[in-house]
Amino acid sequence: MPLYAAVDADIPSVVALVNSAYRGETSRQGWTTEADYIGGQRTDADSVRRDLAAKPGSRLLLFRDDPGGDLLGCVWLEPAGADAWYLGMLTIRPDLQDRGLGRIMLEGAEAEALANGARRIRMTVVNVRDTLIAWYERRGYGLTGETSPFPYDDPLFGEPFRDDLMFVVLEKRL
Repeated sequence: MPLYAAVDADIPSVVALVNSAYRGETSRQGWTTEADYIGGQRTDADSVRRDLAAKPGSRLLLFRDDPGGDLLGCVWLEPAGADAWYLGMLTIRPDLQDRGLGRIMLEGAEAEALANGARRIRMTVVNVRDTLIAWYERRGYGLTGETSPFPYDDPLFGEPFRDDLMFVVLEKRL
């Protein structure tokens, strides 16, 4: 299934999908939930629009059965250096997780980045998400040893329930 570029009218649906897959009770239908250690929203429409406007070359890609079909997933890509792209917000609808759709969408995002000059993909993942980190490692990503602090004072990232959160950096050569 191909990935489709999001347009402004898609952003509210993307925000609802991302929040439902990572936070709150709905997220517990899938395995990507952060609900046990971060509450609140995962993103909002204003921040998605701001990021798209502020980061030239960035793109929000949608995963659908067909161009007008139901939104099944999304992924964020942006240039992050001479030969690197950043991948984030990889999301599959919680009730459709564990069906291989995330792997298909990840491969599509990697192909998109490669076609646009990427030689490597970088991402950040919350350090306590062992299952998710292992999932990415099985797909060729490796921990770089780099970390960055969790933005505890920024409600855009949610309401953390723990004081030991940080982001770890993973990278894959394409």
